[in-house]
Amino acid sequence: MNFNTLEFLLFLPVVVAFHWALPHRLRWALLLAASLLFYFWWEPLAGLLLAAVVAVTWLCGLGAAQGKRPAVRKACLAGALGACLGCLGVFKYAGFFARLAGASPGWRLLLPAGISFYTFQALSYVLDVYRGRTAPEGHFGYYALFISFFPQLVAGPIERSERLLPQLRRERRLDREGLAAGGWLLLAGYFKKVVLADGLAPLVDGVYAAPGGASGPAIVLATALFGVQIYCDFSGYSDIARGTARLLGVELMENFRAPYAARSVREFWRRWHISLTAWFTDYVYIPLGGSRKGLPRRCLNIMAVFLLSGLWHGADWTFVVWGGIHGLYQVCAVLAKGRGGARLPQGRGPGLLRQGATFALVTFPWLFFRAESMADAWTLLSRLGTGWGAAGELLPLATERLPFVLPALACLYFLERLPACPPASAGRRALAASALLLSIGLGWWASLASGGGNAFIYFQF
Repeated sequence: MNFNTLEFLLFLPVVVAFHWALPHRLRWALLLAASLLFYFWWEPLAGLLLAAVVAVTWLCGLGAAQGKRPAVRKACLAGALGACLGCLGVFKYAGFFARLAGASPGWRLLLPAGISFYTFQALSYVLDVYRGRTAPEGHFGYYALFISFFPQLVAGPIERSERLLPQLRRERRLDREGLAAGGWLLLAGYFKKVVLADGLAPLVDGVYAAPGGASGPAIVLATALFGVQIYCDFSGYSDIARGTARLLGVELMENFRAPYAARSVREFWRRWHISLTAWFTDYVYIPLGGSRKGLPRRCLNIMAVFLLSGLWHGADWTFVVWGGIHGLYQVCAVLAKGRGGARLPQGRGPGLLRQGATFALVTFPWLFFRAESMADAWTLLSRLGTGWGAAGELLPLATERLPFVLPALACLYFLERLPACPPASAGRRALAASALLLSIGLGWWASLASGGGNAFIYFQF
């Protein structure tokens, strides 16, 4: 089930109403049933895979905590690693590794929605139990709900057990403030997705669908707009997920914190997809040695993390290159810090200039992320220098696209600066909500008129 479908808009109020009508002891069962319905509605076979991952990792978590011998505990950890990474390897990377080996597979497995997210969430639980950082969850129903909780099942945020499980277990009370905050997040998320991301998509797709005929200005504009599109798409999903959870009395972590306001690439990664950055830091970077084993090893660990992060996003060299470029940015920052660059005052230089430079650095790798293949990426790069001197190409680009782009960017600018909950006064609250609802309705109508809305970008990961 997709957030931007009529089925979900009918599904959500029914679940919320029954959730608050039931006594606390029965709510976990309702939410688990709703979560399974939400996912099985998508693809029943993928739902069976989710159920298998839940069962295996729950048993492995119990064994990793209660095993009396270290060998038993290690075997349980290996079982969880094999189940989660094995599912990713088979369903997501089999074709990629086959191509690396020189084979040309004629088959293609269906990629289950959300597999990259729920396997990482299950794996972090077992690793935390094995390390003694969290107690194992003895109730299978609550653990199954923790992994399959429908607001964040398909595209995160990747929650930790010590944060989400206690919220699912404790008795929650219906409160007006939580409902208002949840509704506000839903409106903001739908506005980002339906109005901004889906509105920008045709402008980006028109260039990347035919890279051989694109001019340099069109490529630069489309790539910059893709950076805005993917942010609105993914942060919009996260806002809808957080808003849905708040309606149920659960608070999910903030996954985005105005990343394009960052003044360095390093700061960008503290603001972008926060749950994934934290996951790779805790379960890959630190176990590899982090920054504890000297500068060369630290740089190698950074590159390993970002290359793996790129591969996590997709089984193609384009994503590996995207991650590698960001890894090089981080390594250069570390080397500059080692040479005394960190002693420069943080406030030096105009803030907007630093933000603009960071946006440019972050935008360039989006070209590889968005390109359909490495061949398309090289074609786009080769054409970056074309079309800059021809007013006949620049004028149509401005007149056809900027009338939509500029208002969209202005809306995003002001939306990012709105509070996380509705304005205090009833009049302002009604005005802001009405404006967002009107925009969402118009955006939805436009998407239906063009043949239907776009799926969330991160659903493919």
